[in-house]
Amino acid sequence: MTRRRRPTRTLAAFVALGSSLALVTGCASSDEGDPVSFDTPRNTRQPQQQAAQQQHGKGGAGHGKGTGHDGKGKPGAGVPETVFPTGPKASFTVQRDLEDGTKIGVTELQGEKSGFTGRVWVWAPKQYFDPAYAETGFPVLITLPGGKGYPTNYWTGKGIDLPGHINEWVEEGKSLPFIVVMPVLNPDANFYYDGSDIPGHPKIGSWLTEDVPDFVRANFRTFASRDGWAFMGSSSGGFVGLKSVLQKPDRFKAVIASGPDLVPDSPLWKGHERERQANNPERMAAALGRKPDTPGNQVYVAFQIGTKEVGVAKKVRAFMRVYTKGPLKTRLQVIQDGEHNARSYMRGMDEGTMAWLSAHLQGPVPMETPESAS
Repeated sequence: MTRRRRPTRTLAAFVALGSSLALVTGCASSDEGDPVSFDTPRNTRQPQQQAAQQQHGKGGAGHGKGTGHDGKGKPGAGVPETVFPTGPKASFTVQRDLEDGTKIGVTELQGEKSGFTGRVWVWAPKQYFDPAYAETGFPVLITLPGGKGYPTNYWTGKGIDLPGHINEWVEEGKSLPFIVVMPVLNPDANFYYDGSDIPGHPKIGSWLTEDVPDFVRANFRTFASRDGWAFMGSSSGGFVGLKSVLQKPDRFKAVIASGPDLVPDSPLWKGHERERQANNPERMAAALGRKPDTPGNQVYVAFQIGTKEVGVAKKVRAFMRVYTKGPLKTRLQVIQDGEHNARSYMRGMDEGTMAWLSAHLQGPVPMETPESAS
């Protein structure tokens, strides 16, 4: 099979922030290529404030599952642990500014486990820089493009403006305030690598599922639990996101797979059928479906298809019909007049997919101050 290479309120709003963009982002306005930092200071809190946050934990600020700490700064019972940046610290430069003063930063990541070096773009929402959220982790959305996916990631673009839309969805109660991570999808523009460690080629699978998350944990406040980790991708990127979550459900809990391919079909698999099948989402989904339907096993897959994607739609519906069982939970967003492109998929996310994804993931919880408690 030849892979297609096409162009590419339910939740409550978070604490309102001040009007100063410098306060929100922690840095002044900057130009493309200027250094930018995502560092934020830790808060000094009294034990009673920490206990108040724990009480706020379940459904914190109306989003996801929330988080909290006990009086000693440890996670409360049943609440995923916040992981503070471990280092080494990366050097970011500005790719572009958003209207709210937040920035997309870009850096080169040399993967320790994969040996591959590639570019990664990152955006943190304004809540990340709010002192009220200084002690909580944030959910991470690893976002993959379709097409060649190299040397850029089209989700960073101003035309699609994924971070800007997430800002709007957070305010409307449709989304968690995700840290959005946008790596290159392939190690070059010559081949499609199925997001996998194909023998004899760059280990792009290890880079995307191990090196990129390690890099995020090194530089941002995240959650130790898989409840704070998800993928999103379109077309070939949707395949990789789906495969990554099904392959490592102990590390990732959910995925948005828009117009995805469903089987590995890179020509580079020739002579490596056993390894190819080990990266087949159909086999992984079947294996997951045989496990007990317990919270620790549950994986959430949000498919999106446009009504003009006839061939893709048939395959996605067939996949859901066969493999939606046990701990594998699926949802289908049908986009009226939607085509096989990112703009159509953005519409689907707005119409319900992001709210569904967010409801199954861990959200940050602001510190409760004496003023907010009164």
